[in-house]
Amino acid sequence: MADKINILLANPRGFCAGVDRAIQIVEEALSQYGKPIYVRHEVVHNQYVINDLKTKGAVFIEDLNDVPKGSHVIFSAHGISKAIREEAKSRELIPIDATCPLVTKVHVEVNKMLNQGMDIIMIGHKGHPEVEGTMGQIEEHHTNRKMHLIETIEDVKHLIVDHPNKIAYVTQTTLSIDDTKAIIEALKTKYPNIQGPKSDDICYATQNRQDAVKEISGLCDLIIIVGSQNSSNSNRLKELAL
Repeated sequence: MADKINILLANPRGFCAGVDRAIQIVEEALSQYGKPIYVRHEVVHNQYVINDLKTKGAVFIEDLNDVPKGSHVIFSAHGISKAIREEAKSRELIPIDATCPLVTKVHVEVNKMLNQGMDIIMIGHKGHPEVEGTMGQIEEHHTNRKMHLIETIEDVKHLIVDHPNKIAYVTQTTLSIDDTKAIIEALKTKYPNIQGPKSDDICYATQNRQDAVKEISGLCDLIIIVGSQNSSNSNRLKELAL
């Protein structure tokens, strides 16, 4: 008789609430308006889900020029820049906003800080859709304000700001607290008066899933991470499981 295999399921697991909401918005739009429904950026880095939505009639695009005039277009959970929002308006597209509510809160805080004359430091990955959307909150009338992207502690060392006492930082929501902790500590050491986000503006979904993998890893001989190879979150979970 074969040895009994015990299967443990990490908890929490699966998509965060923001991604679940975005998927639901795409499906509801397809049901209400029919296909095709255009979606700017993949709503989640999971090829199975993307292929399923494509089969139902979703068309994923990166450039709004690929969307016919007057069509519905869904903005993904990552959020968008003000320039993209204006471009959609100028092309007479009908926007459906699936931006994660937590990302929207970050955008609101960034705009408030910019209007207060503060420079903003964004902790995140260059080229990530969420980072592009948040960095894109700055406008022409913010003439004396700047947004700086920081990816590493080394970036903090080389960072130069015009007004060290009027700066704040925000983080890419898909980065865990552990992933950003060292960078935030370096920023606070260099700029003691730097302001951070409110505690209720922080997304704990990534951190909670990483904690679950760390907790379960000592109890298992093998851990299987179910996710796409192009998902940074899935790859990070794999790293933590090793």
